[in-house]
Amino acid sequence: MKFIKEKYREISIIEKQKYIKLIKDKFERKLAKELDLTRVSAPLLVTKESGLQDDLSGVERKVSFDILKDGKELEIVQSLAKWKRMALKKYAFPVHKGLYTDMTAIRRDDKMDETHSIYVDQWDWEKVITRKDRTIDYLKATVKKIVKAVADTSKVLKAKGFDCVDICEDVHFITSQELLDMYPGTTDKEREYLITKQYKTVFIMGIGDDLSDGKPHDMRAPDYDDWGLDGDLLFYHEVLDMALEISSMGIRVDRETLLKQIEKSGKTERLEYAYHKAILSEELPLTIGGGIGQSRLCMLLLGRAHIGEVQASYWDCETVEKCKELKIELL
Repeated sequence: MKFIKEKYREISIIEKQKYIKLIKDKFERKLAKELDLTRVSAPLLVTKESGLQDDLSGVERKVSFDILKDGKELEIVQSLAKWKRMALKKYAFPVHKGLYTDMTAIRRDDKMDETHSIYVDQWDWEKVITRKDRTIDYLKATVKKIVKAVADTSKVLKAKGFDCVDICEDVHFITSQELLDMYPGTTDKEREYLITKQYKTVFIMGIGDDLSDGKPHDMRAPDYDDWGLDGDLLFYHEVLDMALEISSMGIRVDRETLLKQIEKSGKTERLEYAYHKAILSEELPLTIGGGIGQSRLCMLLLGRAHIGEVQASYWDCETVEKCKELKIELL
């Protein structure tokens, strides 16, 4: 854990809890205004056969259980990437309007460190678009609106007297292939750090498909984001001297890209699920969407050194002892 003590401001737990509430309230309202979103309720549980479970990189184990009533096996969601698109149709959202929701999940296979927890809390959002909107320019414009909501929230904190970190609103856009070409011989995380430390706010485009070295920049499920029209939003985090990913988002697959990406990934059995059939028959609207980490945003704006400072979760004994040694107070 790289901890820059000089950049770290100590605050009490009660004071911190007040700021966490302020950040969450203000940001979601600003996000809703920027993207024209309406808040909705979302499920914690889905059935396997619905095809609505987010398989993430495809190897994570789901938390599942059977229920007493009919023995049906249910899975706790890992994200709501697919459910949101179905909901847009069900609720009859018009073009250029969308929804957002509080998403909580358990990812039992996630590593636990200063930025990762097995408990996930994020704002999930999704918006109806047209076929003409399925462009890099539309993706970039949406990213800029999200960054503006982050920056505006930081200004609210400053107005309340908290010495909040400055957010660079000038987003540096770069493709994952351009980033590899710029820093050959490095890992994806090393490249993210180098580019984000230089530009402070970075959006890396093209996540999921293989690059020139034969590997993807990062794994992405083949059945929600279009690998050519997606990306990750990162901010430079001074306290940890690292690139902190706040959001994974993108323009979603249409019929053609779904077939292409499913075939490439070898997951053709998924095409039998109701969600995938709805895309193939073009029953679902074309959309853009993503997730924005709630605890990570609080980490960034409050300058916290560990996600456990802004989120109540489970931590192993080694983490607890290390944080105690560094005088980092976990919730």
